[in-house]
Formats: sequence, structure tokens, C-alpha cells
Amino acid sequence: MTRMPVVADRFYPGDPARLRAAMDLLVPEVAGAKKPALAVVLPHAGYIYSGATAGRTVSEVEVPETVVLLGPNHHGQGAALALGTEDWRMPMGTVPVDRQLAAAILERSTIIVADEVAHASEHSLEVQVPFLQQVQKGLRIVPIAVGQVDYPLCQAAAHDLAGAIGSFGKPVLLVASTDMSHYESRQQASRKDRLAIERLLALDPRGLYNTVLGQRISMCGVLPTTIVLLAALELGATRAELVEYTDSGAASGDTDQVVGYAGLIIA
Repeated sequence: MTRMPVVADRFYPGDPARLRAAMDLLVPEVAGAKKPALAVVLPHAGYIYSGATAGRTVSEVEVPETVVLLGPNHHGQGAALALGTEDWRMPMGTVPVDRQLAAAILERSTIIVADEVAHASEHSLEVQVPFLQQVQKGLRIVPIAVGQVDYPLCQAAAHDLAGAIGSFGKPVLLVASTDMSHYESRQQASRKDRLAIERLLALDPRGLYNTVLGQRISMCGVLPTTIVLLAALELGATRAELVEYTDSGAASGDTDQVVGYAGLIIA
């Protein structure tokens, strides 16, 4: 079985030639060596809104052949921590699941389970794949959709991921897919999003989780981002860097109701 695209021609061009042209524009060529990274945080809106932020962030890091993607399950279907095992047929070519790492995660974890239902209609991971394909032609993925889990489950999932990745023996990049505040004024969204970004830059996963919940920040991917930050710390992360913060108003001109987008590198 192969997972087919569900948001091609909506969030990004479904035509291969048009998508490659978009990638050439959105993922800049970076002079000099790329940065080693354990994880990145990327937005997942339509490319007209967040594509430049995602592309710039991806362009700055070394992307290995194996990437573990975690994003929110917007639809609430399937398991709470759902690992997809089907290859993904994308406009720029089919991307296989890294079955060795996927099997290692499933064997190690009792809470991350194989589940295709959660991925069937979900866009948060799909929109990241073309950016990764653009810079890594041998891309293999392990996609994990994250539903409603509490902080202890985030810790347990991160521990399982870090253990499997640490024993894998090959480089792995973690990707957290999230947008920031939704449908607030630019002033309000920027203020709230800075609070969350400060916790990311401080490598403070519990602070991120508590801040987003306590300040009612509508950051849809706070749970996958918390898991990724926890796992990166267990794998030895020592710093985080904000590549770019913007919002939908930069493209639409509407600053009364924006969605915030951030790109970060964790190394």
C-alpha cells in the first residue's frame, strides 16, 4: 500500500514541474557548509504563506537520508501516537518509509503504534516532504501523527524515539511541524508566539508546554514540538536558533487575523 497526497493542488502545486519550480524559489542555495542539526521546527501552511520560512530553515541544515516527522493530528482520527508504515507517493517522487528505524521505534515503544488512519487526511507532515526531497534525493521518512497526549506521554514518546535513534547508527533529523497562533491580530499573535519561541530557544520543553497551555496560544503542533525538543535534548542538543518568524499577513495583507509561522534549528 502507498499513501497518496491529500493536499496537493491545495497547499502546494500537485504538478511535478510546478512543484520543482516552487522548490527552486523557496529553498535558497546556501553558501558554505550547512549546519549539523538534531531537529528543526517548520510551519505547515499553504506555501504562499509559510513556504519561504520552511524553505529557508531547511536550506540551512544538513538533511540526512532518514527524517522522522512529527506533526499534529488535526482530524483526531486514528491512534494518539500514530506511526505510518506506508510509502508516500508524492509529486516529486515516491518517498519510502525507513523501515529499519520504524521497526526499531515500534519495537521499543508501547505508546507509538503503527496506524495509517491518522495519516489518511492529515496535511501537517505531507507539506514538509517536498522541502526535504529538494535537498535530500535519497530521502526516507518515519511519519508520526500526534493526537491529544499529556506531558508524561510526551516524555515517554520522546524517550522511545531518542533510544531508537541513538541505536540506529546513522544520522537522523527530527522535524516538528507546527504553525503558531491562529486568527489573532498581528500584535497579539506576535506577543504570544514570542513567549513560546523563547521557551524553544531556552531548550525548555516543559516551559513550552506550560506556556502554550497557560497563555492559551493556539499553536497547533505544541505536542509534537514538545516531543521533538525532549528527544533532541536526550540526544545531546545544546542550542536552538530562530531562523525566521513571520505571519500570514505578510502574504495576504490582512493583519487583523493572522497565523504565525516560525522556523527553528535545534542542534
